[in-house]
Amino acid sequence: MSSLLYLIAVILIIGWIFGFFVYSAGGLIHVLLVLAVVAVLLRLIGGRSV
Repeated sequence: MSSLLYLIAVILIIGWIFGFFVYSAGGLIHVLLVLAVVAVLLRLIGGRSV
C-alpha cells in the first residue's frame, strides 16, 4: 500500500509539471501537487524512506 501511495505521488508530480508548462488548468493542478506532497510527507512521517 505504501508503494502505491508513492507511485501516485510521483504520477501527480509529473502531471503537475506537465500541466504547469503546457496548460493553464487553474487550481486543479495545484491541488494535485499538494496531494502528492502530502503523500510523500506521510511516508516520511511513517518512518519509511522515500
